[in-house]
Amino acid sequence: MNANAEPDKHSHNPLVRYFRTLGPGLVTGAADDDPSGVTTYAVAGAAFGTGMLWTAVVSLPLMAAIQLICARIGVVSGRGLAGAMRAHYPRWFLYAACVLLLVANVFNIAADLAGMADAAETLTGVTSGLWVPVFGLLVLAATIYTSYATFALWLKWLTAVLFAYVISAFLAHPNWANALRDTLVPRLSLDAAFVSTLVGILGTTISPYLFFWQASQEVEEERALGRHTVRERHGATDHELRDVRRDVVTGMVFSNVVMYFIMLSAAATLHRAGRVDIETSRQAAEALRPLAGNAAYLLFTLGLVGTGLLAIPILAGSASYAVAEVFGWRSGLDLSPRRARRFYAVLGGAIVAGALLDSLNVSAVRMMFLSAVLNGLLAAPLLVLVMLVGNNRKIMGRRVNDRWLNVLGWSATGIMTVATLLFFWTSL
Repeated sequence: MNANAEPDKHSHNPLVRYFRTLGPGLVTGAADDDPSGVTTYAVAGAAFGTGMLWTAVVSLPLMAAIQLICARIGVVSGRGLAGAMRAHYPRWFLYAACVLLLVANVFNIAADLAGMADAAETLTGVTSGLWVPVFGLLVLAATIYTSYATFALWLKWLTAVLFAYVISAFLAHPNWANALRDTLVPRLSLDAAFVSTLVGILGTTISPYLFFWQASQEVEEERALGRHTVRERHGATDHELRDVRRDVVTGMVFSNVVMYFIMLSAAATLHRAGRVDIETSRQAAEALRPLAGNAAYLLFTLGLVGTGLLAIPILAGSASYAVAEVFGWRSGLDLSPRRARRFYAVLGGAIVAGALLDSLNVSAVRMMFLSAVLNGLLAAPLLVLVMLVGNNRKIMGRRVNDRWLNVLGWSATGIMTVATLLFFWTSL
């Protein structure tokens, strides 16, 4: 994570080199499986069994392409996503996007804090109302008062908690033949419940906050190497872009493998037992105990806490990066609160606002719904801008998107546009 570590990162040992190049892409992919995402995937598995496993395969190349474009924007331009857009695209849209992103992330933070607190209550017996401020303060302190190198390393290791869902799925003894069939042969329906669940899966997989976080973390990585100005960070070698691609693709594969096994675990237990009315991650975890045993229940519950600790700083951080870049404020996790007051004010305010929402006893499901609505409003137009930036030679030079990035990126944009329209149609 620093200049001295750079030679080790480019070791001649391919295995060492591979693991050392993992960073922002891996963390971004893991953060996509936050408690809200876990709930969405568990609901899909409980309601439709293995019937939606194919979504993990279909969404992977779309998600990977979008995140890779965002990563390339950060590496090549030397700026975060909002910073790269600021000089070339309508300022009014960026202001509106920041407001929507911030509000959506606050609702998502509140839902994640509630999910973590519920999980902690089931493990300890201590009321969830006490766990919400504890987790909120813990995340806030860790984000503000640790160096970027330490913070990034913690996030990187926290991704390991997601293996809990893979293990719990195996402990549930699924029907592998049915799983393979439904993975390879999509089942589609115009049923309102199916459509809304499908839109929810897409919305939690291709999420606007991940776009901003990915690009900003690539910039942070370069700052950690001593490239403190935009001029020093501008441009990228073929070698650097290959490392970025390896990191992003690994993170997205990891994310969707975990998504797959969460749905498979719920299908093998909840759906098989007729428990199709699961609405929260806590209900999913508690239902696993009699169906798959204490080990699966414990792993699932611990995973909820771990994924929340991973995702909440990213939700708050992505919003603060976006706001700071649009208004030209000093930003960066390696800066002290004194040097980046407004950046940290937005970050801390988002976490505090999420915790306050929980104190109002707003339903976690309702908060996830509102977050999905706001993300739906933002995702499609923001994806258009991401694609335009990725193909803008004034920003990217000769590193504009190649043919496959354009095919997959515009496909993701079209699918998310249709998904957003379907979401509102089924909601109304």
